[in-house]
Amino acid sequence: MAPQWSPESWRSKPIVQVPEYPDQQALADAEMRLRTFPPLVFAGEARHLMASLADVCNGEGFLLQGGDCAESFAEHGADNIRDFFRVFLQMAVVLTYAGGLPVAKVGRIAGQFAKPRSSPVEKRGEVELPSYRGDIINGAEFTPEERIPDPRRQLEAYRQSAATLNLIRAFSMGGFADLDRVHQWTLGFLENSPQAHRYRELAERITDALDFMRACGVVSETIPQLSSVSFYTSHEALLLGYEQALTRLDSTSGDYYATSGHMVWIGDRTRQPDHAHVEFCRGIKNPVGLKCGPSLEPDGLLTLIDALNPKNEPGRLTLICRFGDDKIRKHLPGLIHAVEREGKRVVWSCDPMHGNTLTSNNGYKTRPFDRILREVQTFFDIHDEEGTHPGGVHVEMTGQNVTECTGGARAISEADLEDRYHTHCDPRLNADQALELAFLIAERLKQRRTDRLTPQGRQTAAQA
Repeated sequence: MAPQWSPESWRSKPIVQVPEYPDQQALADAEMRLRTFPPLVFAGEARHLMASLADVCNGEGFLLQGGDCAESFAEHGADNIRDFFRVFLQMAVVLTYAGGLPVAKVGRIAGQFAKPRSSPVEKRGEVELPSYRGDIINGAEFTPEERIPDPRRQLEAYRQSAATLNLIRAFSMGGFADLDRVHQWTLGFLENSPQAHRYRELAERITDALDFMRACGVVSETIPQLSSVSFYTSHEALLLGYEQALTRLDSTSGDYYATSGHMVWIGDRTRQPDHAHVEFCRGIKNPVGLKCGPSLEPDGLLTLIDALNPKNEPGRLTLICRFGDDKIRKHLPGLIHAVEREGKRVVWSCDPMHGNTLTSNNGYKTRPFDRILREVQTFFDIHDEEGTHPGGVHVEMTGQNVTECTGGARAISEADLEDRYHTHCDPRLNADQALELAFLIAERLKQRRTDRLTPQGRQTAAQA
């Protein structure tokens, strides 16, 4: 039997990737204040997401998870949130239309403030300071004052998350996401891109379909799914004091939910089975993600699955695979074999970002877009070979016209990186690249759907 769990039981476990706060009393005061704040999300919403992810687990849906590398206090604004939401809606409608599957829409937003680091310190010349760990912990400026962990930042992160959620809920339910507006979601700077041309063609087909449905009496007034979307939030559960402070007992179920976001995930650096982050996440009832990198062995994965999803509930656990385009072929099949052999119910998702990060010749951290595409293609290839469902994609992206990842249809070069390199942490896909990726995935989903409809495909499905 698993040991008894409580929201604070993680405090008795070893922990990594957490800051050392110099003022422990200020930390305790901040966490105490957070305990009095209203929840950011609700248990019922998290259960709805888990039901959608259960469909994905059963091969009847697809997970689109994406957003900023690390949210910033300085860049928080209505325009940035709107532009991200526009691109996300475009990606979702491309995937839905081509794949013929419902898309679970989960943003890395309204809580993605903390970042794990490969080193606790950063050195520039002869100066060494604590690493920047995200705006919820310290500042990005390379000064001693900014790099001191400040607990008051947790209160600011909460307030920004609440404001972001308020606007996203308005966009999701207030008409902005109405499919009749599908032509209006294109950002101005995308007008002349190859992706805009492809998207306009798809939008025309959707409009024709809506006109036909309207003629048959199917309108948004009677079918709310045509005028609104279910959009969920997610972030890495890294700063456990913050997470505990926002964990609440749900009166309808008697279960604990992390109300900081609908879904949280455990990073590749904090997935030790006997450590604090796994301990915390095993007890909350939210859908949980687990980052799986090259160092994760099949037996180790099974141990983590047993800890995080002991009841083997579909939709509870999403495995977010982040290997790199040169390592995925070596590592992913073995994990799939182990999971399938033991009958574990999981969602398989591809993170093609984190394993493909490198430093350009001019000193910028970047991600070549062709490597991102190759990892996604290989992810689909492997699942086709194994007869399993490639359930989702997890990307770092923005609605801003940034130049942070090289390549794509506009062929961003290393020399272009300095033009609009705005990220505080890791490089993100811009809107054009994000749409290009969505079209690639849509083509794979469409091919899988076509294969299932052929006589040979139906026979294979029946045998499975």
